[in-house]
Amino acid sequence: MHSSLEAVGLTAVFAEALAQAGLSCNVVAGFHHDHLFVPHADAPRALAALEQLTR
Repeated sequence: MHSSLEAVGLTAVFAEALAQAGLSCNVVAGFHHDHLFVPHADAPRALAALEQLTR
């Protein structure tokens, strides 16, 4: 999804969801989007944690 540079706290929401799931990530912020890097083996758990944000 595209996000605005004025959208303060978006990265914090993702980081909190992953932290609550016991996962760490590295974030690379881009102009129109961010990248969240997690260990490959943790990808299914990370996706599940992030999908919970949509509910």
